[in-house]
Amino acid sequence: MSQSRQGGTGARRPAPPPKEADDRQVTAVITVGWAIAFAIVLVVRHSLPAGARWWVWTCGFGLAMGLFGLWYVPFLKRHRARLAASRAQSSDVSADSEVPEVPDISEVSEVSGPAIDSGYVSRESGSNTVSSTETPGRSTKS
Repeated sequence: MSQSRQGGTGARRPAPPPKEADDRQVTAVITVGWAIAFAIVLVVRHSLPAGARWWVWTCGFGLAMGLFGLWYVPFLKRHRARLAASRAQSSDVSADSEVPEVPDISEVSEVSGPAIDSGYVSRESGSNTVSSTETPGRSTKS
């Protein structure tokens, strides 16, 4: 068994960077799938029961949406690239301006003991709202 599975104290390798999918290729593969399904359903549509003929429209609509996606994805990618460039440009401008100083975690009064060592900072706000990680109806807050 490898050391990382045993929970040993050895250094772990860093996580690999996330892979970026080619949106156009994914859209094309799905569109081809809808086209194949549409062709098959068109061939067997007369042998389908009357209650299942809606599949012809479903496959046709899936094919149409896939073709729309193939047309739209390049516009979407260019728009996202422009937004990222404008954000980078605005962050360069704001980096030149004065940035407020963030207090050191050891200076925060609510954090004490082992929380300082672990880097954990409580996000307790005094709210009675149940978080998504708690079981609904079983809040300990009143």
